[in-house]
Amino acid sequence: MTGSLLYQIRNLSFFLPQTFYSYEAEIVEKQARSIQTLIKLSKLPYRKTIDTFDFTAQPSVDERRIRELLTLSFIDRKENILFLGPPGIGKTHLAISIGMEAIARGYKTYFITAHDLVNQLRRADQEGKLEKKLRMFVKPTILIIDEMGYLKLDPNSAHYLFQVIARRYEHAPIILTSNKSFGEWGEIVGDSVLATAMLDRLLHHSIIFNLKGESYRLREKRLQQEKQKDQ
Repeated sequence: MTGSLLYQIRNLSFFLPQTFYSYEAEIVEKQARSIQTLIKLSKLPYRKTIDTFDFTAQPSVDERRIRELLTLSFIDRKENILFLGPPGIGKTHLAISIGMEAIARGYKTYFITAHDLVNQLRRADQEGKLEKKLRMFVKPTILIIDEMGYLKLDPNSAHYLFQVIARRYEHAPIILTSNKSFGEWGEIVGDSVLATAMLDRLLHHSIIFNLKGESYRLREKRLQQEKQKDQ
């Protein structure tokens, strides 16, 4: 081996690690910026992961099934996820934790309440921009629709929600939370036929969780009152 070649090899072994680590750090930084952008665009009301969910306080929630959802295999299967149950038991937390996992893996996610979704689409329709707004709700890989049923929808506007559900059907999943049973949806939207059409598309390919139990807030208040009595 000539001295010149030996010199080149030594130089290569010295500079390659630095170059590699620099490139690796650049990739990590770029991914971090991308995730922060996705979080900002998602409109998630807060950032919560499954690690902060108290499964012991909500025994009706099957932790194994929830963690299976975090594999995100439901995305490829175009399956909707529905969390049903009374207020305050963690439905939104679970929905957001799945959304956060999706974002961490580079999937576009968008969060909105059912009431706000309908209001935005109605306003867009009045401004002649309905199609553009509909595309905004169809485009994300995952659409989280929160609080379905907390407020009744205007019967004249509920069809906007149906359009979103219909366009995403067998195309991209919806994660939906509701404090109402499916039998009450006719009352929520003011039209039993429209409610049936929505549910037909939502439930065809779906994973359903029926949550039960005491509200976190009511539980904390009860425990605090019991503690005060013991003092």
